[in-house]
Amino acid sequence: MAVIEKAKETMTAKTRVLKTFAFEKTDRVPIGYEANPGIHARLAAALGLPAGDREALNRALGVDCRGVGAPYTGPCIFKQIEGRRINPVEGSYTRRIENAAGYYEDYCDFPLQDADDDTIAAFPVPDPDDFDLDAVGAQIEKHADFAVFIGGAGVPDIINSNGRIMGMEDVLVHLLTGNEAALRFIDRRIDMHLKVMERTLERYGKKIDFMWLGEDLGTQRAPMISPDLFRRVFRPRHQKFVDLAKAYGLPVMVHTCGSSSWAYEDFIEMGVSGVDTLQPEAADMSPRYLKEHFGGRLNFRGCISTGFPLAFGTAEQTREHVLKTLETMMECRGYHFAPAHCIQDNSPVENVIEMYRAAHRYGVYR
Repeated sequence: MAVIEKAKETMTAKTRVLKTFAFEKTDRVPIGYEANPGIHARLAAALGLPAGDREALNRALGVDCRGVGAPYTGPCIFKQIEGRRINPVEGSYTRRIENAAGYYEDYCDFPLQDADDDTIAAFPVPDPDDFDLDAVGAQIEKHADFAVFIGGAGVPDIINSNGRIMGMEDVLVHLLTGNEAALRFIDRRIDMHLKVMERTLERYGKKIDFMWLGEDLGTQRAPMISPDLFRRVFRPRHQKFVDLAKAYGLPVMVHTCGSSSWAYEDFIEMGVSGVDTLQPEAADMSPRYLKEHFGGRLNFRGCISTGFPLAFGTAEQTREHVLKTLETMMECRGYHFAPAHCIQDNSPVENVIEMYRAAHRYGVYR
């Protein structure tokens, strides 16, 4: 059975994360973990843990944050399709696709693809009254020593979350052309998420540590949308969430895949505290570039590539990659160690174990 020897800790996870958001010295870098099902199960088995006990694995790795949120408990408002899984909040469908390394839930059967304005207008959005706020209290109590966040990479996630319903081509065309029916639908979904967050913070705001938002903004090489479109359509909608967080004194982390640093000055102006995923292979996303341009002004979470060497290299190459990333990012503080995206199922488990061993070995502040 493999063992991950954790760094000596002199503070709680909650304190560690909050001090990191404030660019203050901590005992070690905060640690995060996201993984696809296949590698998650193999990692748990290698550490002698049941795959279904996510909390035990988080503790073994030293993960510092826990998400909380009100589950949807309302009626099913979307059409059921045989052989498909349906997301009960957004109405998107997936099908299980097997591959040599495991499987993915692949989005399909986009209900608003090629839809006319009336169909878009009639598509249902859950009622904020149908979310169980009482459940959040128990979640917070369970994770009292950890940094607790609300939201996640899927909120408001204008491109991806609506792309799962409309198809990516349709949602990008609607955004570019300013289709009024599509924008009204997007706003209805945003208002639903915002209301649930408002009610959660009204009840539990003093026990929540930060807000997590998401919006994939880049391809590997360049922006996915123009800066002008971002500022006209995306920024004012994201600002509503940032303003809500700031009303409760909470830092805001934004998940941004691909080459997204072109938007970071806007994020700083908006009051965003940190950015997540940070794919180091993408244009203008290397640890050195991010540190030189935004160090001390934004927290960074990620930068540990889920491609080479984690998926295709050796444990030694993985360790070297982690060491170099930490050496760069720890210079300006404000760094949260994490993979650049979900660890993929084709990653050798020994590489993933070495990734977290290296985080504890080299991620200690002297």
